Amino acid sequence: MPPLEQYSPEYLNAAEWAFVMAATARIIPSDGDGPGAIETRVPVFIDLQLAGDFGNAADLYMEGPFRPDAPDTLGPQSPLTPAEIYRGAIEAIDTACTDEYGSVFADLDPTQQDEVLSALEESPSTSGSTQDMAEDSGGGAMNTGGSTAFGLAPELKEFFALLVQNTKEGYFADPMYGGNAGMAAWSYIGFPGARGSYAEWVGREEDYPLGPVSISGERA
Repeated sequence: MPPLEQYSPEYLNAAEWAFVMAATARIIPSDGDGPGAIETRVPVFIDLQLAGDFGNAADLYMEGPFRPDAPDTLGPQSPLTPAEIYRGAIEAIDTACTDEYGSVFADLDPTQQDEVLSALEESPSTSGSTQDMAEDSGGGAMNTGGSTAFGLAPELKEFFALLVQNTKEGYFADPMYGGNAGMAAWSYIGFPGARGSYAEWVGREEDYPLGPVSISGERA
């Protein structure tokens, strides 16, 4: 496994990779009593997911109609794939950061980065509809780069939730998917991984005495 700085992303470009590295480092920082997102290679997991079926929305119904203003109970309402949402949102956020702070997100200090992430969490979307935006563009390609402060265009509003979800998935997934390097996250929480004998311990109020095992048989 090459060092993280030598990893060549399969989907993310250089600016997007820098954003994901910085954002995941703030979501699961390295200054606690457990490993952070960077130590566990969460950005690698996210990049590989975006390059594969998840990023291409292979398992999602994408025929529409789409209602960006619909309640969350109706599920995803963006006409964009997760990979497209990442690309459009990161570009919009970096533009807003440059306007607000003079630098892209990855170059901000941790306090400023936290301010941006908090703003995205509190106000994920601007007003307007996907249909309005498509009509404004003359029926051509949809404008996915617009933002007001750090609120994203409606079709990008799922970005922050996706980023947090994917960060947690990369932290706790089996290492075969690119994250949770060395099963550090599993070791931290005492999760045994793919040990078949663990079923005998379910319900016991005792610490499991053995370290985790990955699907491939790797042992921590």
